[in-house]
Amino acid sequence: MPDDLTPDAIGRTTAAHRGALHGVRVVDLTQFEAGTSCTLTLAWLGAEVIKVEEPTRGEQGRGASTDKKGIDSQYFMLLNANKKSVTANLKTDKGRAILRGLIEKADVFAENFAPGVIERLGFGYDVVREINPRVIYVSVKGFGDDSPYKNYLAFDMIAQATGGAMSITGEPDGRPIKPGPTIGDTGTGLHAAIGVLAALYQRQFTGEGQLIRCAMQECVINYGRISYAAQYLWGHAAPRMGNQSIMGTNSPSETYPCKGDGPNDYCYIYTSRANQQHWERILKMMEREDLIGDPRFDSPEERFKNRHVVDEMLAGWTKQHDKMEVMRRLGEQGIPAGAVMDTMELSNDPDLNRREIFVTVKHPVRGDFKMPGWPVKMSASNVPVTAAPLLGSDTEAVYGSLLGLSKDEIAALREEKAI
Repeated sequence: MPDDLTPDAIGRTTAAHRGALHGVRVVDLTQFEAGTSCTLTLAWLGAEVIKVEEPTRGEQGRGASTDKKGIDSQYFMLLNANKKSVTANLKTDKGRAILRGLIEKADVFAENFAPGVIERLGFGYDVVREINPRVIYVSVKGFGDDSPYKNYLAFDMIAQATGGAMSITGEPDGRPIKPGPTIGDTGTGLHAAIGVLAALYQRQFTGEGQLIRCAMQECVINYGRISYAAQYLWGHAAPRMGNQSIMGTNSPSETYPCKGDGPNDYCYIYTSRANQQHWERILKMMEREDLIGDPRFDSPEERFKNRHVVDEMLAGWTKQHDKMEVMRRLGEQGIPAGAVMDTMELSNDPDLNRREIFVTVKHPVRGDFKMPGWPVKMSASNVPVTAAPLLGSDTEAVYGSLLGLSKDEIAALREEKAI
């Protein structure tokens, strides 16, 4: 820290690194992605997130998709940064007693077990509320608690299918396709985190916690909000439109091939339905001013009818340049355009690394590990990203400081397999 900082400036810097949610404690019983992305978000905002795991193998995501047996998977590491890990065997009385002790000191309790599991473990909402009425209880499931599918298991792709995302993804004459981003999982986790933030604010006035339920199907429906505008516009279910806008009322709205032989050597080009100037700027860029005022292209609707001509004309121009050059030239002229960037290009991008959209953390086993950081930038809350914890690495520190257990008591609990 610079020597010339004033005490006030040092205090502000320290507070920023603690984060906006400093002082909020989360007891995290989540697994895989939908729940863990919620608690990950809270951790990046400065909350103390204590991940409670089964003692022998931990959360299932640790071993899922790992490339090295016995070493935490990159999947797990990407979803559990900035958290602490403790162990408790919730099938034992002493393990459950430990969890009750943590709940007494918690602000938030989060779980996304399969339907009915948390109740069988003895920690449904009614029980947790009795232990601590101020706890905000977050429950993430595949379907609503009163849905006819409430007992069904769900993963991201199930939520995307039942929430409508697949029905609007793909080519018009092709099969439904799963969108790449995991909006069913991480998207639901972000919805849940928003609910927690609102509940924390509300608790300032009521003094009480509440139950927050998020169903993956329903969160995917929310992400597809604009598809219902298309439904109203056309009078039938929103169709698959390939790369076209879901509204299907404009052209260009497509990926166009660029110079190069790579699978992602494309640039997406779009013109606003509300701004005819975008189209005219494109024509000037391609030196086709002669087409300005041509009735085939003089409105978004007419261009959509003649989109095959528009696409052929644009592709002839884009193939002469690489995708970044196409994006640059169009962007500088005020025309919406985006190069199709793959994950390797993004993670190696110097600017994204400089701005900590990607960060490199030190993992105790894997060493340097680059991962996406937290994209929400706040002027007075900047929590440094730390690596996901090893299983049980914080057990002694948390149980000692929070529950007052001695080293001998912790050792005895280990001997009894309660932790």
